[in-house]
Amino acid sequence: MELFGVSLAIDPPGDDQVVSEEYVLSAGIHDAVRRALTEDVGSGDITAALIPEQAVCAATVISREDAVLCGTAWFDEVFRQLDPSIRVMWHAADGDAIAADQVLCMLHGAARPLLTGERTALNFLQTLSGTATEARRYADMVKGTQVKVLDTRKTIPGLRDAQKYAVRCGGCHNHRHGLYDGILIKENHVLAAGSIHAAVEAARAVARAMPVEVEVENLGEVAEALEAGADILLLDNFDIEQMRAAVAITAGRARLEASGGIDFGNLRQIAETGVDYISIGAITKHVRAIDLSMRFTGTYWLA
Repeated sequence: MELFGVSLAIDPPGDDQVVSEEYVLSAGIHDAVRRALTEDVGSGDITAALIPEQAVCAATVISREDAVLCGTAWFDEVFRQLDPSIRVMWHAADGDAIAADQVLCMLHGAARPLLTGERTALNFLQTLSGTATEARRYADMVKGTQVKVLDTRKTIPGLRDAQKYAVRCGGCHNHRHGLYDGILIKENHVLAAGSIHAAVEAARAVARAMPVEVEVENLGEVAEALEAGADILLLDNFDIEQMRAAVAITAGRARLEASGGIDFGNLRQIAETGVDYISIGAITKHVRAIDLSMRFTGTYWLA
């Protein structure tokens, strides 16, 4: 994983070998799909049982609107867990721009598991494509600037790794994945510690190698956080003039992240103030699923 360009390796319990992000994501896909199928199928698909067991069919998945595709691995895993013999042939890849009425993939296999997995597979694909599509909109808005648009921890429970992957597919970047891989000192942490200085000192003692980020609410706190040695300052709900002043005061001594009250109306203006990052919870929190459909194109029975 990566936090502000700093690589973060994850070690499995009882194992000295570093696990790659791809491995962690793959394990998460398997578990997320297993939970989703358990939730939907329960003791069995009683409607699919009406179809003869020998029935085989073909199907296509079509996009009903322009979007950015994401979630193919989750889609594939649904059918792998239901019936590994089902074939899925993709005509687009994660991160690709897709158009309305475009055929995204073709499927072939036993009719029962195809029918059983249809909704779960589409749920993953439409939700992650929605996240990637939203991320692409934000990424396009800051093109030509040095700003990186970041996601936040405001994700769908149980789908954080998936949504953060979708954010990257859309061209934006990940903030910390959770409470375990990055230090972000907020107002309540400062109140509990007694001061920004005390909170930063405590953070250095807990995790010396990690960058320390401090949320600040005014220019006085910017100066205090800089004096305390913070690596990153989160400018909470600063207006444009305050952001410009913070950039001038900081002068490269720390990186700056703008957050709060940011939308498409002011994003570009904020990007041009000179801040390094803009974090936007709406990328994952306000996601709208993309309209996709699966069409069964033919069914036949094996002898």
